[in-house]
Amino acid sequence: MEHMAFTANVVKGLFGSMTNPDIISFGGGSPAKEALPVDIVRQLADEVLRTDGRGVEALQYGPLIGVTDLREVVVRELLRPKGIDCGVENVMITTGGLEGIYLACQAYIDPGDVILVEAPTFVQCVEIFDMLEARCVSVAMDDDGLIPEDLEEKIRLHHPKMLYTNPTFQNPSGRTLSLARRRAVAELAERYDILVLEDDPYRDIRYSGEDLPPIKHFDTTDHVIMAGSFSKIFSPGSRLGYVAAEAETIQRLVDVKSATNSHTSMLPQILCAEFFKRGYYPAHHKRICDLYRTRRDAMLRSLDAYFPAGAKHSNPDGGLFTWVELPGGIDTTALLAESAADPAVNVAFLAGEGFFSDRNGQGKNCMRMSFGSTPEDLIEEGVRRLGGLIRSKLEQA
Repeated sequence: MEHMAFTANVVKGLFGSMTNPDIISFGGGSPAKEALPVDIVRQLADEVLRTDGRGVEALQYGPLIGVTDLREVVVRELLRPKGIDCGVENVMITTGGLEGIYLACQAYIDPGDVILVEAPTFVQCVEIFDMLEARCVSVAMDDDGLIPEDLEEKIRLHHPKMLYTNPTFQNPSGRTLSLARRRAVAELAERYDILVLEDDPYRDIRYSGEDLPPIKHFDTTDHVIMAGSFSKIFSPGSRLGYVAAEAETIQRLVDVKSATNSHTSMLPQILCAEFFKRGYYPAHHKRICDLYRTRRDAMLRSLDAYFPAGAKHSNPDGGLFTWVELPGGIDTTALLAESAADPAVNVAFLAGEGFFSDRNGQGKNCMRMSFGSTPEDLIEEGVRRLGGLIRSKLEQA
Protein backbone atom coordinates (compact mmCIF):
# COMPACT_ATOMS: atom_id res chain seq x y z
CA MET A 1 0.00 0.00 0.00
CA GLU A 2 3.00 2.28 -0.56
CA HIS A 3 1.20 4.41 -3.14
CA MET A 4 -1.80 4.96 -0.84
CA ALA A 5 0.52 6.23 1.91
CA PHE A 6 2.20 8.56 -0.56
CA THR A 7 -1.17 9.89 -1.73
CA ALA A 8 -2.35 10.41 1.84
CA ASN A 9 0.77 12.48 2.52
CA VAL A 10 0.00 14.68 -0.50
CA VAL A 11 -3.51 15.28 0.83
CA LYS A 12 -2.27 16.03 4.36
CA GLY A 13 0.25 18.50 2.97
CA LEU A 14 -2.49 20.16 0.96
CA PHE A 15 -4.67 20.86 3.98
CA GLY A 16 -1.68 21.84 6.13
CA SER A 17 -0.63 24.55 3.69
CA MET A 18 -4.21 25.86 3.56
CA THR A 19 -4.30 26.53 7.31
CA ASN A 20 -0.85 28.09 7.92
CA PRO A 21 -1.42 31.88 8.09
CA ASP A 22 2.23 32.71 7.37
CA ILE A 23 2.28 30.99 3.99
CA ILE A 24 0.89 32.28 0.71
CA SER A 25 -0.78 29.06 -0.35
CA PHE A 26 -1.53 27.98 -3.89
CA GLY A 27 -1.91 24.43 -2.57
CA GLY A 28 -5.52 24.05 -1.51
CA GLY A 29 -8.52 23.68 -3.75
CA SER A 30 -10.96 25.40 -1.45
CA PRO A 31 -13.39 28.10 -2.60
CA ALA A 32 -12.75 31.73 -1.73
CA LYS A 33 -14.16 32.77 1.63
CA GLU A 34 -15.95 35.54 -0.29
CA ALA A 35 -17.77 32.80 -2.25
CA LEU A 36 -19.50 31.39 0.84
CA PRO A 37 -23.10 32.66 1.24
CA VAL A 38 -22.85 33.03 5.02
CA ASP A 39 -25.54 35.67 5.53
CA ILE A 40 -28.09 33.90 3.34
CA VAL A 41 -27.50 30.54 5.02
CA ARG A 42 -27.81 32.15 8.47
CA GLN A 43 -31.21 33.56 7.49
CA LEU A 44 -32.35 30.30 5.92
CA ALA A 45 -31.28 28.26 8.96
CA ASP A 46 -33.25 30.56 11.28
CA GLU A 47 -36.37 30.31 9.11
CA VAL A 48 -36.13 26.53 8.58
CA LEU A 49 -35.65 25.76 12.26
CA ARG A 50 -38.54 28.04 13.22
CA THR A 51 -40.94 26.35 10.78
CA ASP A 52 -43.08 23.60 12.27
CA GLY A 53 -42.41 20.30 10.58
CA ARG A 54 -39.51 21.52 8.46
CA GLY A 55 -37.35 22.15 11.53
CA VAL A 56 -38.05 18.67 12.86
CA GLU A 57 -37.35 17.19 9.41
CA ALA A 58 -33.99 18.96 9.32
CA LEU A 59 -32.87 17.35 12.58
CA GLN A 60 -34.43 13.89 12.10
CA TYR A 61 -33.36 10.83 10.14
CA GLY A 62 -34.08 11.14 6.43
CA PRO A 63 -34.33 9.21 3.15
CA LEU A 64 -31.32 7.21 2.02
CA ILE A 65 -31.52 8.61 -1.50
CA GLY A 66 -31.68 12.23 -0.31
CA VAL A 67 -34.26 14.95 0.26
CA THR A 68 -36.71 15.10 -2.64
CA ASP A 69 -36.63 18.86 -3.18
CA LEU A 70 -32.82 18.91 -3.32
CA ARG A 71 -32.88 16.10 -5.89
CA GLU A 72 -35.40 18.17 -7.86
CA VAL A 73 -32.98 21.11 -7.67
CA VAL A 74 -30.21 18.93 -9.12
CA VAL A 75 -32.43 17.82 -12.01
CA ARG A 76 -33.89 21.26 -12.75
CA GLU A 77 -30.93 23.59 -12.08
CA LEU A 78 -27.79 21.51 -12.63
CA LEU A 79 -28.53 18.66 -15.04
CA ARG A 80 -31.22 19.61 -17.55
CA PRO A 81 -29.55 22.93 -18.47
CA LYS A 82 -26.41 20.91 -19.28
CA GLY A 83 -28.18 18.46 -21.57
CA ILE A 84 -28.96 15.60 -19.17
CA ASP A 85 -32.67 14.78 -19.34
CA CYS A 86 -33.54 12.75 -16.26
CA GLY A 87 -35.88 12.59 -13.27
CA VAL A 88 -35.43 12.54 -9.50
CA GLU A 89 -35.27 8.73 -9.62
CA ASN A 90 -31.94 9.15 -11.43
CA VAL A 91 -30.35 11.28 -8.69
CA MET A 92 -29.12 10.56 -5.17
CA ILE A 93 -27.57 12.98 -2.69
CA THR A 94 -24.19 12.07 -1.22
CA THR A 95 -21.91 13.32 1.53
CA GLY A 96 -19.72 15.41 -0.74
CA GLY A 97 -18.78 14.57 -4.31
CA LEU A 98 -16.10 12.15 -3.14
CA GLU A 99 -18.65 9.84 -1.54
CA GLY A 100 -20.37 9.30 -4.87
CA ILE A 101 -17.08 8.02 -6.26
CA TYR A 102 -16.52 5.82 -3.21
CA LEU A 103 -20.03 4.33 -3.42
CA ALA A 104 -19.65 3.59 -7.14
CA CYS A 105 -16.37 1.82 -6.51
CA GLN A 106 -17.81 -0.15 -3.60
CA ALA A 107 -20.69 -1.23 -5.82
CA TYR A 108 -18.73 -2.19 -8.93
CA ILE A 109 -15.01 -2.65 -8.22
CA ASP A 110 -13.46 -5.91 -7.04
CA PRO A 111 -9.83 -6.42 -5.91
CA GLY A 112 -7.58 -6.64 -8.94
CA ASP A 113 -9.91 -4.75 -11.28
CA VAL A 114 -8.24 -2.21 -13.55
CA ILE A 115 -9.36 1.43 -13.39
CA LEU A 116 -8.10 3.75 -16.11
CA VAL A 117 -7.20 7.24 -14.88
CA GLU A 118 -5.90 10.40 -16.47
CA ALA A 119 -2.23 11.34 -16.23
CA PRO A 120 -2.25 13.44 -14.06
CA THR A 121 -5.32 12.57 -11.98
CA PHE A 122 -7.09 13.53 -8.74
CA VAL A 123 -5.09 12.14 -5.81
CA GLN A 124 -7.95 11.41 -3.39
CA CYS A 125 -9.68 9.17 -5.91
CA VAL A 126 -6.50 7.15 -6.33
CA GLU A 127 -6.59 6.75 -2.54
CA ILE A 128 -10.06 5.17 -2.87
CA PHE A 129 -8.92 2.93 -5.72
CA ASP A 130 -5.88 1.78 -3.72
CA MET A 131 -8.01 1.08 -0.65
CA LEU A 132 -10.30 -1.18 -2.71
CA GLU A 133 -7.23 -2.93 -4.19
CA ALA A 134 -7.92 -1.87 -7.76
CA ARG A 135 -5.03 -1.35 -10.17
CA CYS A 136 -4.71 2.08 -11.79
CA VAL A 137 -3.46 2.43 -15.36
CA SER A 138 -2.77 5.90 -16.74
CA VAL A 139 -4.17 7.35 -19.96
CA ALA A 140 -2.19 10.11 -21.67
CA MET A 141 -3.53 13.68 -21.83
CA ASP A 142 -2.86 16.77 -23.88
CA ASP A 143 -4.33 20.28 -23.73
CA ASP A 144 -7.73 18.90 -24.86
CA GLY A 145 -7.92 16.27 -22.11
CA LEU A 146 -7.43 12.53 -22.27
CA ILE A 147 -6.46 11.19 -25.70
CA PRO A 148 -9.06 8.79 -27.15
CA GLU A 149 -6.51 6.79 -29.16
CA ASP A 150 -4.47 6.06 -26.03
CA LEU A 151 -7.68 5.36 -24.11
CA GLU A 152 -8.73 2.73 -26.65
CA GLU A 153 -5.26 1.18 -26.66
CA LYS A 154 -5.30 0.92 -22.84
CA ILE A 155 -8.81 -0.60 -22.95
CA ARG A 156 -7.63 -3.27 -25.37
CA LEU A 157 -4.47 -3.99 -23.39
CA HIS A 158 -5.85 -4.01 -19.84
CA HIS A 159 -9.60 -4.81 -20.08
CA PRO A 160 -10.57 -2.29 -17.40
CA LYS A 161 -13.75 -2.31 -15.34
CA MET A 162 -13.92 1.48 -15.23
CA LEU A 163 -12.56 4.77 -16.54
CA TYR A 164 -12.31 7.56 -13.99
CA THR A 165 -12.25 11.02 -15.56
CA ASN A 166 -12.50 14.60 -14.32
CA PRO A 167 -13.30 16.18 -17.71
CA THR A 168 -14.02 19.84 -16.94
CA PHE A 169 -11.34 22.17 -15.49
CA GLN A 170 -9.58 19.04 -14.33
CA ASN A 171 -8.00 18.74 -10.93
CA PRO A 172 -5.01 19.13 -11.08
CA SER A 173 -4.36 20.37 -14.62
CA GLY A 174 -7.25 22.78 -15.27
CA ARG A 175 -7.72 21.15 -18.69
CA THR A 176 -11.12 20.50 -20.27
CA LEU A 177 -11.99 17.48 -22.39
CA SER A 178 -13.06 18.67 -25.85
CA LEU A 179 -16.57 18.14 -27.22
CA ALA A 180 -15.46 15.55 -29.78
CA ARG A 181 -13.55 13.60 -27.16
CA ARG A 182 -16.53 13.58 -24.78
CA ARG A 183 -18.56 11.90 -27.50
CA ALA A 184 -15.67 9.51 -28.19
CA VAL A 185 -15.41 8.48 -24.53
CA ALA A 186 -19.14 7.61 -24.42
CA GLU A 187 -18.81 5.61 -27.67
CA LEU A 188 -15.76 3.69 -26.38
CA ALA A 189 -17.56 2.88 -23.12
CA GLU A 190 -20.44 1.38 -25.09
CA ARG A 191 -18.22 -0.47 -27.57
CA TYR A 192 -16.05 -2.10 -24.91
CA ASP A 193 -18.71 -2.30 -22.15
CA ILE A 194 -16.82 -0.38 -19.47
CA LEU A 195 -18.14 2.01 -16.84
CA VAL A 196 -17.22 5.68 -17.00
CA LEU A 197 -17.10 7.48 -13.66
CA GLU A 198 -17.46 11.13 -14.68
CA ASP A 199 -16.36 13.33 -11.78
CA ASP A 200 -17.48 16.89 -12.58
CA PRO A 201 -17.37 19.11 -9.46
CA TYR A 202 -15.95 22.18 -11.26
CA ARG A 203 -18.28 22.19 -14.29
CA ASP A 204 -20.55 24.92 -12.93
CA ILE A 205 -17.80 27.46 -12.33
CA ARG A 206 -17.07 28.27 -15.96
CA TYR A 207 -16.25 31.95 -16.50
CA SER A 208 -14.93 31.98 -20.06
CA GLY A 209 -15.12 29.86 -23.18
CA GLU A 210 -17.96 27.75 -24.52
CA ASP A 211 -20.03 25.57 -22.20
CA LEU A 212 -19.81 21.84 -23.01
CA PRO A 213 -22.31 19.06 -22.25
CA PRO A 214 -21.10 16.35 -19.87
CA ILE A 215 -20.02 12.94 -21.15
CA LYS A 216 -23.27 11.70 -19.60
CA HIS A 217 -25.15 13.70 -22.26
CA PHE A 218 -23.77 11.34 -24.93
CA ASP A 219 -24.47 8.17 -22.91
CA THR A 220 -27.31 6.23 -24.57
CA THR A 221 -26.51 2.83 -23.01
CA ASP A 222 -26.22 3.68 -19.28
CA HIS A 223 -22.46 3.24 -19.09
CA VAL A 224 -21.77 6.63 -17.44
CA ILE A 225 -22.14 7.43 -13.74
CA MET A 226 -21.80 11.14 -13.10
CA ALA A 227 -20.70 12.54 -9.73
CA GLY A 228 -21.27 16.23 -8.93
CA SER A 229 -20.81 18.46 -5.94
CA PHE A 230 -22.21 21.52 -4.18
CA SER A 231 -18.82 22.25 -2.58
CA LYS A 232 -17.69 24.82 -5.15
CA ILE A 233 -21.09 26.41 -5.86
CA PHE A 234 -22.63 26.45 -2.37
CA SER A 235 -20.41 25.30 0.51
CA PRO A 236 -17.68 22.68 0.95
CA GLY A 237 -18.41 22.48 4.69
CA SER A 238 -21.97 21.38 3.99
CA ARG A 239 -20.55 18.14 2.49
CA LEU A 240 -23.14 17.80 -0.25
CA GLY A 241 -22.74 16.02 -3.55
CA TYR A 242 -24.88 14.01 -5.92
CA VAL A 243 -24.78 11.13 -8.37
CA ALA A 244 -26.73 10.95 -11.62
CA ALA A 245 -27.21 7.56 -13.27
CA GLU A 246 -29.86 5.12 -14.44
CA ALA A 247 -32.41 4.24 -11.74
CA GLU A 248 -31.10 0.68 -11.30
CA THR A 249 -27.58 2.00 -10.69
CA ILE A 250 -28.89 4.59 -8.22
CA GLN A 251 -30.65 1.86 -6.24
CA ARG A 252 -27.43 -0.14 -6.13
CA LEU A 253 -25.58 2.88 -4.77
CA VAL A 254 -28.36 3.51 -2.24
CA ASP A 255 -27.87 -0.04 -0.94
CA VAL A 256 -24.16 0.63 -0.47
CA LYS A 257 -24.88 3.95 1.25
CA SER A 258 -27.26 2.20 3.64
CA ALA A 259 -24.31 0.20 4.93
CA THR A 260 -22.02 3.24 4.96
CA ASN A 261 -23.70 6.16 6.75
CA SER A 262 -27.51 5.70 6.45
CA HIS A 263 -28.08 9.04 4.72
CA THR A 264 -26.55 12.43 4.05
CA SER A 265 -26.99 15.06 6.79
CA MET A 266 -30.50 16.52 6.64
CA LEU A 267 -29.94 20.13 7.74
CA PRO A 268 -27.41 20.98 4.98
CA GLN A 269 -29.65 19.31 2.36
CA ILE A 270 -32.66 21.37 3.35
CA LEU A 271 -30.70 24.63 3.56
CA CYS A 272 -29.16 24.01 0.13
CA ALA A 273 -32.54 23.15 -1.39
CA GLU A 274 -34.03 26.37 0.00
CA PHE A 275 -31.06 28.38 -1.30
CA PHE A 276 -31.86 27.27 -4.84
CA LYS A 277 -35.66 27.23 -4.56
CA ARG A 278 -35.77 30.82 -3.31
CA GLY A 279 -33.76 32.04 -6.29
CA TYR A 280 -30.47 32.95 -4.62
CA TYR A 281 -28.30 30.83 -6.91
CA PRO A 282 -28.17 32.86 -10.18
CA ALA A 283 -26.76 36.04 -8.57
CA HIS A 284 -24.46 33.98 -6.34
CA HIS A 285 -23.21 32.01 -9.34
CA LYS A 286 -22.42 35.17 -11.32
CA ARG A 287 -20.58 36.67 -8.35
CA ILE A 288 -18.34 33.66 -7.78
CA CYS A 289 -17.57 33.29 -11.49
CA ASP A 290 -16.58 36.95 -11.68
CA LEU A 291 -14.38 36.50 -8.62
CA TYR A 292 -12.59 33.42 -9.95
CA ARG A 293 -12.12 34.96 -13.39
CA THR A 294 -10.30 37.89 -11.81
CA ARG A 295 -8.09 35.56 -9.75
CA ARG A 296 -7.35 33.28 -12.68
CA ASP A 297 -6.32 36.29 -14.75
CA ALA A 298 -4.06 37.49 -11.92
CA MET A 299 -2.44 34.05 -11.67
CA LEU A 300 -1.79 33.62 -15.41
CA ARG A 301 -0.59 37.20 -15.79
CA SER A 302 1.83 36.75 -12.85
CA LEU A 303 3.13 33.43 -14.13
CA ASP A 304 3.90 35.01 -17.49
CA ALA A 305 5.62 37.95 -15.80
CA TYR A 306 7.67 36.26 -13.06
CA PHE A 307 8.36 32.64 -14.03
CA PRO A 308 11.41 31.91 -16.18
CA ALA A 309 11.39 31.51 -19.95
CA GLY A 310 10.43 27.98 -20.89
CA ALA A 311 7.83 27.61 -18.14
CA LYS A 312 4.44 26.48 -19.46
CA HIS A 313 1.00 26.64 -17.89
CA SER A 314 -2.53 25.56 -18.75
CA ASN A 315 -5.14 28.21 -19.53
CA PRO A 316 -8.33 27.11 -17.76
CA ASP A 317 -11.74 28.47 -18.77
CA GLY A 318 -13.03 27.82 -15.25
CA GLY A 319 -12.35 25.99 -12.03
CA LEU A 320 -9.63 26.74 -9.51
CA PHE A 321 -6.33 25.41 -10.91
CA THR A 322 -3.59 25.84 -13.43
CA TRP A 323 -0.84 23.31 -14.13
CA VAL A 324 2.71 24.57 -14.49
CA GLU A 325 5.61 22.77 -16.14
CA LEU A 326 9.07 24.10 -15.27
CA PRO A 327 12.21 24.03 -17.41
CA GLY A 328 15.67 22.89 -16.43
CA GLY A 329 14.85 19.61 -14.69
CA ILE A 330 13.70 21.27 -11.46
CA ASP A 331 12.21 18.78 -8.98
CA THR A 332 9.10 20.48 -7.62
CA THR A 333 8.93 18.21 -4.54
CA ALA A 334 12.31 19.55 -3.43
CA LEU A 335 11.31 23.04 -4.57
CA LEU A 336 8.20 22.93 -2.37
CA ALA A 337 10.21 21.98 0.71
CA GLU A 338 12.62 24.85 0.07
CA SER A 339 9.90 27.36 -0.77
CA ALA A 340 7.84 26.61 2.34
CA ALA A 341 10.87 26.61 4.65
CA ASP A 342 12.48 29.82 3.36
CA PRO A 343 10.97 32.82 5.22
CA ALA A 344 11.82 35.04 2.27
CA VAL A 345 9.58 32.94 0.03
CA ASN A 346 6.96 31.21 2.23
CA VAL A 347 4.88 29.97 -0.71
CA ALA A 348 3.11 26.62 -0.97
CA PHE A 349 1.81 24.71 -3.98
CA LEU A 350 1.33 21.02 -4.78
CA ALA A 351 4.19 19.16 -6.44
CA GLY A 352 3.20 17.38 -9.63
CA GLU A 353 4.66 13.93 -9.06
CA GLY A 354 1.92 12.90 -6.61
CA PHE A 355 -0.81 13.30 -9.24
CA PHE A 356 0.46 10.42 -11.39
CA SER A 357 -0.85 7.01 -10.40
CA ASP A 358 2.02 4.93 -11.78
CA ARG A 359 4.83 6.79 -9.98
CA ASN A 360 7.20 6.48 -12.96
CA GLY A 361 8.80 9.89 -12.57
CA GLN A 362 6.17 11.81 -14.52
CA GLY A 363 5.38 15.28 -13.24
CA LYS A 364 8.61 15.78 -11.30
CA ASN A 365 9.01 19.22 -12.90
CA CYS A 366 5.30 20.13 -12.60
CA MET A 367 3.11 21.82 -10.01
CA ARG A 368 -0.55 22.48 -9.38
CA MET A 369 -1.25 26.13 -8.61
CA SER A 370 -4.63 26.98 -7.12
CA PHE A 371 -5.86 30.56 -7.32
CA GLY A 372 -9.39 30.22 -5.95
CA SER A 373 -8.93 31.19 -2.32
CA THR A 374 -6.10 33.73 -2.70
CA PRO A 375 -6.68 37.49 -3.27
CA GLU A 376 -5.13 39.03 -6.39
CA ASP A 377 -2.41 41.00 -4.57
CA LEU A 378 -1.20 37.88 -2.75
CA ILE A 379 -1.33 35.88 -5.98
CA GLU A 380 1.04 38.35 -7.63
CA GLU A 381 3.33 38.55 -4.60
CA GLY A 382 3.44 34.78 -4.13
CA VAL A 383 4.18 34.08 -7.79
CA ARG A 384 6.84 36.82 -7.78
CA ARG A 385 8.61 35.22 -4.79
CA LEU A 386 8.34 31.70 -6.17
CA GLY A 387 9.50 32.83 -9.61
CA GLY A 388 12.55 34.44 -8.04
CA LEU A 389 13.43 31.19 -6.25
CA ILE A 390 13.04 29.16 -9.46
CA ARG A 391 15.18 31.62 -11.44
CA SER A 392 17.94 31.47 -8.82
CA LYS A 393 17.98 27.67 -8.96
CA LEU A 394 18.22 27.72 -12.76
CA GLU A 395 21.13 30.18 -12.57
CA GLN A 396 22.96 27.89 -10.12
CA ALA A 397 22.48 24.80 -12.31
